[in-house]
Formats: sequence, C-alpha cells, structure tokens
Amino acid sequence: MDFISLIGILLALAAVLGGQILEGGHVGSLMQITAFVIVIGGTAGAVMLQSSLPTFLRGMRMVKWVFVPPPLNAEPLIQNITQWSSTARKGGLLALEPLIDDVTDPFTKKGLQMLVDGAEPETLRDTLQVEIDAYEDQQRQAARVWESAGGYAPTIGILGAVLGLIHVMENLSDPSKLGGGIAVAFVATVYGVGSANLLFLPIANKLKSLIAREITLRHMLVEGLISVANGENPRLIERKLRGYLA
Repeated sequence: MDFISLIGILLALAAVLGGQILEGGHVGSLMQITAFVIVIGGTAGAVMLQSSLPTFLRGMRMVKWVFVPPPLNAEPLIQNITQWSSTARKGGLLALEPLIDDVTDPFTKKGLQMLVDGAEPETLRDTLQVEIDAYEDQQRQAARVWESAGGYAPTIGILGAVLGLIHVMENLSDPSKLGGGIAVAFVATVYGVGSANLLFLPIANKLKSLIAREITLRHMLVEGLISVANGENPRLIERKLRGYLA
C-alpha cells in the first residue's frame, strides 16, 4: 500500500471540505448529482472518444498502481543478475538454463533465454530495447488517459456552469428555481477544476513516475544480461548496476 497517495487524497478532500465549513457553508451544498453527472460523464465520454478501447481499459486498470504500486525494488534484480554472472563464469552460459523456469516475469525470462541461446550482446540489446520501447509507449498512452481527463474536466465543468445558468435564465419568473440552477452552475465548476487538479492530473503524474521506474529496471536488466554475456566480474557488474540507483 502506498500510504502517501492515500494520505494525499484524504488531505486534499479534507482541505476543500474544511474550507467550505470554515467559510460558513455546508458540505451538503457541494453534493449536486446533476453537476456530478455532467462533469464525470462528459469527461469520461471525451476520454473514450480520443482513446482506443485497449488503451482506455489499460488506463482504468492502472489506477490501482496509485495505491498498490507494482514491485519495483532494484535490489532483488541486482542480486539475481550477480548470481547469474557467478553461475555463468563457473559453468558457462548453458548453466543458466535450469534457472529460466524459476523466472516469472516474461521480459526477464525472454532475456535470460536469449542469453542461454548464445545471442550476441548487440543482438540481445537491440531485441530487448525494441520490446522496452513498445512497452513504454503502451504504458504511457494508458497513463495519458488520466492526463487527458485532467485536461477535459475543467472545460466540462464550465459547460455544466453554462447549462446551470441557462436553467436560471429560463426560470427568472420563478424565484424558487433560481437557487438550484445557480448551485448546479457553481458546483459543476468546482467538480471540474477539483477533479482535474486533485485527482486526474496527480494520478497521471504518479503513473508516469511508476512507469519511468519500471523502464529503468528493464534497462538495468538488459545492461546486466549483456555484462553476463561478456563474462564480466560479478562484483563489477553489481557496481555498474548500482549506478542506476545513484
């Protein structure tokens, strides 16, 4: 659990609601189902329109990373590569073949299999780099789903405000309906700006940060496998890989 994300979202909501109360307002005045439907529904529709279905669904699934990020610890990777290097120096690259079945990550398994198969270091680098680039592009497109939502939401909020004001103008002769229309107008703006800056854009930036860390680990893996293929000393390989963590 990433507690700083949980604390951050709770603090942001508490600040907004607390400010409303300190100003003498009521939290209930911010609960407008009409404004919510306009802003969230309109934003979701706009994001769907610009995205492909696989990209949109991937972006929705990735939101769990904000609170439960994937394991991105470099230490186990460094230890595994160092162990592979020691094994290869003692028994040759073929000695790594029994270890392939113990690897669960498909990318790592592919790289290790290419190493055992005797792929040249440059071939190994080029092949894995193509996969890294394709994977990074897919992940970043998914993260941009939330970034796009952060761009559309404020504008949709303004649209909701205009709709609310149109409702007000249509009922100038009936003062009892003016309050509700004005409330929808202003609350829609609050929902649009608030959801963009307190949720959508922070989620997008968090996902992009996690993706960057994941890509760094993949580059570490590639560099480590090439070092093993070149027969470098395990201690030198470990020092080289720790340079990524500086």
